[in-house]
Amino acid sequence: MTLAPDRSRIEPDSKSRLRLWLRLLRVTRSIESDLREKLRLDHGTTLPRFDVMAALSRHRDGLKMSELSGVLRVSNGNVTGIIERLVDEGFVQRAAVEGDRRASAVRLTAKGEEEFARQAAEHEAWINDALSGLDAQEAQEMADRLSALMKEGERHGA
Repeated sequence: MTLAPDRSRIEPDSKSRLRLWLRLLRVTRSIESDLREKLRLDHGTTLPRFDVMAALSRHRDGLKMSELSGVLRVSNGNVTGIIERLVDEGFVQRAAVEGDRRASAVRLTAKGEEEFARQAAEHEAWINDALSGLDAQEAQEMADRLSALMKEGERHGA
């Protein structure tokens, strides 16, 4: 016969952590929804396109499509359509990868870098506004704690 765990001992901590998770999720979804709307209205773009350009801005020498998918943690198929449109608009250039005829690398063009810089500046201001209820120290402490939680989750295979 298997005995159930003593819920009276773990229940208060478990419920508090569940409430925290639900609040984090609600805040994240709310901010993300606002970002999507502002990017659409102010820049005629989407959050996935912004994320692709952000990844490419951090890798100035460019990335193979498979590397870009890995950085973004999405499938190659999700990135391909976005890249096609960014290439058509002159924000991204594609080049063959030497020694691998099947692979191509992508990087921001000068036009893409300028456009991303505009979007990123507004994005930062929007996030700053959304989290203005925290001072710099509180924001850093929360970021540090969340980083520690992520590392702990990675150690446990989450």
